[in-house]
Amino acid sequence: MKGDLMKKIARFLVGVKSEMKKVRWPDKKQMVKNSAATLSFVIIFAVFFAVLDLVLSLIKTVI
Repeated sequence: MKGDLMKKIARFLVGVKSEMKKVRWPDKKQMVKNSAATLSFVIIFAVFFAVLDLVLSLIKTVI
């Protein structure tokens, strides 16, 4: 039973290693571009939700 579990784990790890060889990793230029796009969207959405929260708070105080 214990040996069977070890074989399954070993087979899984061999599969993981095989799949990791197929991964196409981005180069530095692409990584910087993707990171800048991600940070831009995060900042834009943060500002949007902050303004939305402020507007809704003002509406709540008026009502």
